[in-house]
Amino acid sequence: MVPRYARPDMTALWEPEAKYRIWFEIEAHATEKLGELGVVPPSAAKALWDWWATDPKIDVEAIDAIEAVTKHDVIAFLTWVAENVGDEARFMHQGMTSSDVLDTTLAVQLARSADILLADLDGLLEAIKRRAEEHKYTPTIGRSHGIHAEPVTFGLKLAQAYAEFDRCKTRLVAARAEIATCAISGAVGTFANIDPQVEEHVADKLGLTVEPVSTQVIPRDRHAMFFSTLAVIAGSIERLAVEVRHLQRTEVLEAEEYFSPGQKGSSAMPHKRNPILTENLTGQARMIRAYALPALENVALWHERDISHSSVERFIGPDACITLDFALARLTGVVDKLLVYPERMQANMDRMGGLIHSQRVLLALTQNGVSREDAYRLVQRNAMKVWESDGRLTLLDLVKRDEDVTAALGVEQLEEQFDLEYHFKHVDTIFARVFG
Repeated sequence: MVPRYARPDMTALWEPEAKYRIWFEIEAHATEKLGELGVVPPSAAKALWDWWATDPKIDVEAIDAIEAVTKHDVIAFLTWVAENVGDEARFMHQGMTSSDVLDTTLAVQLARSADILLADLDGLLEAIKRRAEEHKYTPTIGRSHGIHAEPVTFGLKLAQAYAEFDRCKTRLVAARAEIATCAISGAVGTFANIDPQVEEHVADKLGLTVEPVSTQVIPRDRHAMFFSTLAVIAGSIERLAVEVRHLQRTEVLEAEEYFSPGQKGSSAMPHKRNPILTENLTGQARMIRAYALPALENVALWHERDISHSSVERFIGPDACITLDFALARLTGVVDKLLVYPERMQANMDRMGGLIHSQRVLLALTQNGVSREDAYRLVQRNAMKVWESDGRLTLLDLVKRDEDVTAALGVEQLEEQFDLEYHFKHVDTIFARVFG
């Protein structure tokens, strides 16, 4: 985790203190149920909860010092708790194994992280929707292969982004449900030394579901799904970020990131206004996607358990969630303050002499008796003259003077094919599909 790209609420979920608090809750809830089942004295859970009610400081350094000797993190924590609670603490962890604590804790952390990320997505969706409505009918050029194609609106560009991030939200809701599982099943997952009711009790208290078959760990296909979902969201972030970066190029300059008073774009060139936020988002998206691969490789563990996944998840758990949280917040800010230049959009559309209407002329010719092959040839021979003139000639003027074209279409019919508004007649339909 790089502090530069971290926000406090998400970071707090992954601090050692937060982890140890979840560990304690798991152990105390399990001891509580064991007391109800008569396996341990009810006084054991009471002693744990009474101590917890004093809001004790989690002494991370003390736990680390014990672990330096035991070489086992869960044992170190249990020892530290026992030192503070007293004799009743010996009933903690009855019939449990370390993975019960570690895997259930990771499930809690990922589920709570997902809640923050879902709130981030809601904020981003709100910003995109507002700007889409603002520019619903702002004409701009649609590009394929980076080349002028046909007119769209800037609102439609943003509506596409909204629909994509709405799908991301749906996927994350599903990934959260899949990851939010509890395993308190003991060594190799057989419940031989602990009643399944304990697992059900802990799951209920922590807002999780029980893992049907946990072996000794929660199966890592769940985690692969979760981190893959974060990777897909990162891909969507980069897609919108790259769009902004292209639109901010000097030759295009149809939109750009907000440039605040006092901001400086270059140490050498005072004129520079660079797309630094969206470039940064591209880099962060690469990192988040990179975390998906080790999560996928973690699926294939040996038999009922090994710990080859453990070190991996110590990296990717906090890093992926913290980075994505930051990226979503940054993208929301970019969208919210994005500077949009409709006049430049119009000027760019007009730059190529009406070539963006070539398909309409083609279709009109075919509808008036010209074969598609001949129609394409007639339009293209005029379009290439416009292209080679760099827009100094116009397609409308050339087709009006082309006798082969005017033999099929009159001047008035030709002029009708160059109506910009024609391309926007279904904008309302698309917006209704996206926004309801």
